[in-house]
Amino acid sequence: MNISIVIAGEEHYKFAQEIVDTMYESAIQRGTGIAKRTPEYIVAKMEHKDAVIAIADGKFAGFCYIESWSHGKFVANSGLIVHPDFRQHGLAKKIKERVFNYSQEKYPGAKIFGITTGLAVMKINSDLGYKPVPFSELTDDPSFWKGCSGCNNYDILQRKDYKMCLCTGMLYDPAEKKNEKEEDQYDFNQKVMARLKSIKQALFLKKDETPAKKDGDKNVFLFINFFKSFL
Repeated sequence: MNISIVIAGEEHYKFAQEIVDTMYESAIQRGTGIAKRTPEYIVAKMEHKDAVIAIADGKFAGFCYIESWSHGKFVANSGLIVHPDFRQHGLAKKIKERVFNYSQEKYPGAKIFGITTGLAVMKINSDLGYKPVPFSELTDDPSFWKGCSGCNNYDILQRKDYKMCLCTGMLYDPAEKKNEKEEDQYDFNQKVMARLKSIKQALFLKKDETPAKKDGDKNVFLFINFFKSFL
């Protein structure tokens, strides 16, 4: 089976109705609420290159689209769905990874978030670096919450003043991840430098033999000389 995950375009408009039907049927089977989408909405996402689609031997296999708010400062990967014929092959994770990476390419620096009741999606999001957050950390754009109006649980969201619902909010903040990576790299560099200093001191404190006496010591001596500029 040959499956390709690509940016959805005009050649995929023909799958819009099938995508919508698959989303709805999946929600019914799970017994969960879902924001209903129309084929026209799906086509619009494809037209603006805000969706990815999985195609297996010419058939629709999976889909996910991108929504953006606050001039691209917030982005959501929504509507993740895999056709029943292609489930149990890890395709959902592959689609999610593809749309996640594509979101960062198209909207660099944007915070990527989502709300979901699905444990599988939560696990995928967590693996990608998302963290559970209260709804207050998501976009406050009314158009986002309006998109939930077709969900069976919308009345709960309204009663809770859009602060909580049955869905879990999850957020990926690229700025936060960058800081974490820089801190991890700094800690690693500090440990390396401390270790090198320790080796250097141990070698040069020896009075009865030089570092070059044995092949092993010679290699360490050359290694330290190479890193002298960092100490």
